Amino acid sequence: MSQNDDAHLREHQLSRTELLRGNFLHVVRDHVRMPDDGQATREFVLHPGAVMVVGLLDDGQVVLERQYRYPMQAVMVEFPAGKLDAGEASLVCAQRELLEETGYSAREWAFAGRLAPTIAYSDEVIDIWFARGLALGERRLDEGEFLDVFSATPAELHAWCFDGTVIDSKTLIGSMWLQNVLRGEWSLTWAGAQGAAAAGESAP
Repeated sequence: MSQNDDAHLREHQLSRTELLRGNFLHVVRDHVRMPDDGQATREFVLHPGAVMVVGLLDDGQVVLERQYRYPMQAVMVEFPAGKLDAGEASLVCAQRELLEETGYSAREWAFAGRLAPTIAYSDEVIDIWFARGLALGERRLDEGEFLDVFSATPAELHAWCFDGTVIDSKTLIGSMWLQNVLRGEWSLTWAGAQGAAAAGESAP
């Protein structure tokens, strides 16, 4: 499948209006030209990008979090994750978020892939990182951040994805990646921080 064949599907921006610039959300309305030369509006959230970390413990379990998500009015089970700071490299963000939220640092990292969790109304892209050789230190939670850190087996996580305990999209995708990696169907290239960073930067 080639993007060169997508001309009949593409929309082209004609103008942009800023609707909201809050502490977290940046919402815009674009006026676009459609493939048939008609016009329409598209309202969506601009996002700086984010990372998610699948942390593998030496005993085969994975590092997870329980965090209250106000829009959902519920506590969610998730992999550690967070958004990129301005100018921050993907792996640097992954290392920072893993340490701040869980207290773990990792000896080796592997870039797995990318996911776009809300393509209808946001340009957010999340980089998926795997980490192993974990060493536990002290968490450095942001002010006003409250979450529990725990571990579970991949089988437990898979069961929670199936029974609806886990509904967070990035964690569902992370569980799928983990399952395929453990089965040997998908491969990862492990490296120290420098080599892993290069692999992440060169990914499409």
